[in-house]
Amino acid sequence: LAGIMLLEVFLVLGTLLLYFLFSKKKEETLPFKDGWWGRGQKPVTKEDSSIRPFKVETTEEELSDLFRRLDQARFTEPLENSCFHYGMNSVHLRKVVSYWKNQFNWKKQVEVLNKYPQFKTKIQGIDIHFVHVKPPRLPEGQAAKPLLMVHGWPGSFYEFYKIIPLLTDPASHGLGDEHIFEVICPSIPGYGFSEAPHKKDFNSVSAASVFYELMLRLGFNEFYTQGGDWGWLICTNLAQIAPNHVKGLHLNMVSVSKLGLPQLLSILLGRYFPGLFGFQGEDVRRMFPFLKKGLYKILSESGYAHIQATKPDTVGCGLNDSPVGLAAYILEKFSSWTDMEFQNLEDGGLGRKFSLDDLLTNVMIYWVSGCIVSSMRFYKENLQKGIGTQKHEKLTVQVPTGIASFPNEILHIPQAWAKKKYTNIVSFHFMPRGGHFAAFEEPELLAKDILQFVDKVEKEQLWKKK
Repeated sequence: LAGIMLLEVFLVLGTLLLYFLFSKKKEETLPFKDGWWGRGQKPVTKEDSSIRPFKVETTEEELSDLFRRLDQARFTEPLENSCFHYGMNSVHLRKVVSYWKNQFNWKKQVEVLNKYPQFKTKIQGIDIHFVHVKPPRLPEGQAAKPLLMVHGWPGSFYEFYKIIPLLTDPASHGLGDEHIFEVICPSIPGYGFSEAPHKKDFNSVSAASVFYELMLRLGFNEFYTQGGDWGWLICTNLAQIAPNHVKGLHLNMVSVSKLGLPQLLSILLGRYFPGLFGFQGEDVRRMFPFLKKGLYKILSESGYAHIQATKPDTVGCGLNDSPVGLAAYILEKFSSWTDMEFQNLEDGGLGRKFSLDDLLTNVMIYWVSGCIVSSMRFYKENLQKGIGTQKHEKLTVQVPTGIASFPNEILHIPQAWAKKKYTNIVSFHFMPRGGHFAAFEEPELLAKDILQFVDKVEKEQLWKKK
């Protein structure tokens, strides 16, 4: 009897051990999300997988309608000396609208947008728009490295227009020719010229699955990914879905959805015992005092996210109807997320890092495509089930990871926190300047960081050691 009981114990322990080993192995990757986001029922016929050239075009009727709406704009007088502390200052907004009506040349900017080859292809029932730029020249015997770059909100594929030449032709910009990229910049479905999903639940994992399919369709079995804002999460999910296809993951923003006891203790004590928690001097400078630089900052800057994660269509309807309202809503983010100190200026510091032509081009992409509502819905799809509840939030990332940490990012995440999620960080750099819209704001700094990261991965063949 004792022998039988002992055998049963061993069988139970063995079963538990096998379950633990195999279930852990399955948990290492995120399931590919094969959805159908088109209208109606999924057809039984095979989807058209052709890749079609695309160009941005605008009709005279669309422009006439825009100017009529700009002419009829109704402004509210701002509070005295309020600068950008209450949001977009309408004194400056009037100047923006005046420039928009009288000097901004959208037709010229359309030519700028069309200077890089653009395409569309149908994936999971919706048209996916992307920019695809190949190197103008390649040294003999060298192949271009495919790089997928993903934008966020309220940005667009246009954010990458200044960094693209630095990556596809680095030698001409003093960055050497050891690593040359073939750059693919898609519009997230529901943003810019990518069709919006027609069904609920299109989240970051859905977008990552669509972009994975896009890269395979373009013939790229191995590639690098880069992103900030939603691009951070989409690229992270892509690395979780296809770790054997993503050679390296480069991010200019990271976030963590779960903080354990060590992280919570580091919030309380990290200022006084930084070494104990793996903090560097720069971490301490950026994070503390935590109430001011962490909690209060997030509370003061996250109202938009709560609206968009709960009732995006309500506000979205107003923004989709008013170009001035749309510009105010978007440009305010380009002020505070570039540098929170810009809130102390009447013009929000908008001209310090960007030209008004560039800012209005981004706004126009939202206006002419009518995508503001669908872009805002992405928050609800990603956040409505609660932070920390999704499968991807519970999985680590084993792909070689590079992080460019910009000083004016909304919330600083130290490497000590990031490595809980990204277990293979091979490059973490405190950038000397810059904020949330890194590629748009500091293209050269970001390009250099991407190049050094890829150099590390390639020389040490790190992707083979995942």
